[in-house]
Amino acid sequence: MTATPVAVRRPRRPLSVAAPSPRRTRWLASTILALVGVVFLVPIAWIVFSAIDPAATVSVSIPSGLTLDNFAEVFTFSQTLRPLWNSALISFGTALLTVVVAVLAAYPLSRFNMRFQRGFLYGVLFGSCLPITALMVPVYAMFVQMKLLDSIVGVILFMAATSLPMAIWMLKNFMDSVPVSLEEAAWVDGASAMRALWQIVLPLMRPGIGVVFIFVFTQAWGNFFVPFVLLFSAEKMPAAVAIFTFGNHGAVAYGQLAAFAMLYSVPILVLYLVMQRVTGSSFALAGGVKG
Repeated sequence: MTATPVAVRRPRRPLSVAAPSPRRTRWLASTILALVGVVFLVPIAWIVFSAIDPAATVSVSIPSGLTLDNFAEVFTFSQTLRPLWNSALISFGTALLTVVVAVLAAYPLSRFNMRFQRGFLYGVLFGSCLPITALMVPVYAMFVQMKLLDSIVGVILFMAATSLPMAIWMLKNFMDSVPVSLEEAAWVDGASAMRALWQIVLPLMRPGIGVVFIFVFTQAWGNFFVPFVLLFSAEKMPAAVAIFTFGNHGAVAYGQLAAFAMLYSVPILVLYLVMQRVTGSSFALAGGVKG
C-alpha cells in the first residue's frame, strides 16, 4: 500500500502595515509648526508695522512710510509713564507679597507631616480654580466696608490673595526637591528652622522662586478686570486699563495703540532677562549633597 501524502497548511503571514516614511512625517510636522508660527506672528507683525506706520489700519500691511510720531504722541507722563508706573507698582507688590507668603506656607507643607495636610492642599487647589468674576461681588462689598476702594494697596492685597493658591503649590513642589539632610546638618550646628530656610533652602530654590515671581508678575501686569472694578481715579489706573484712552468716539488710533503695546511689553522682557541672569545657574543640588 502506498501512503497518500498529507497536505501541510502553512500559517498565514500577518498583514504588514506600511509605516509612514520619515520624510512624510517630517513634512507634516513642519507644516503644522509653520501654521502655528503664522498664527502667532501675524498679531506681532501687525503691532510692529502699525507702530511705525503713519496711516495704520486694522489690517496687516507693510507701511508705505516710516515714522516715530506714534511713539512721540503716546510717550507722555499722563498717557504712558504714569500707567506703566502704576502697573509696575501693582505687579511688583503683588508678586513680592505672594512669594513671601507662599514660601512661609509651603515650608511646613513640605517639611512636616500634618494630620490635615492632604485636605488643606486640596482646599488650596480648589481655591486656585475659583473664577475671579464669581468673587468680585462679595469682595466689592467687603472693600466698601473696609474702605479699600480706589486704593492701590487694596488691589495688591486682593491680587496677591488670588495668586496664593497656585504659588503655594508651585513652591511646595520646588521645596520638595531640596534635600532635608541639608537642613538637618544646619540644625545640628544650632541653626533655627527659619535660619535654615533663609540660608539653606531659599538659595537652592532661587530658580523656583524666580519662576513663581515671573508667573505672578505677568498675571498682575496683564490683569484688566480687577483694577477696572476696584479703582476709580484716572491717576491710579494701570496700563492694562489705560489702553481705553486710545479710542475716541468709536475711532481707534491704531498706530498709537500699537506703539503703546510695544512700550507696554518692554518691562516684561526686561524682567525675563534679569531673572534669567539672577536664577539661571543657581540650582545646583548635586554639589550640596555628598554620598
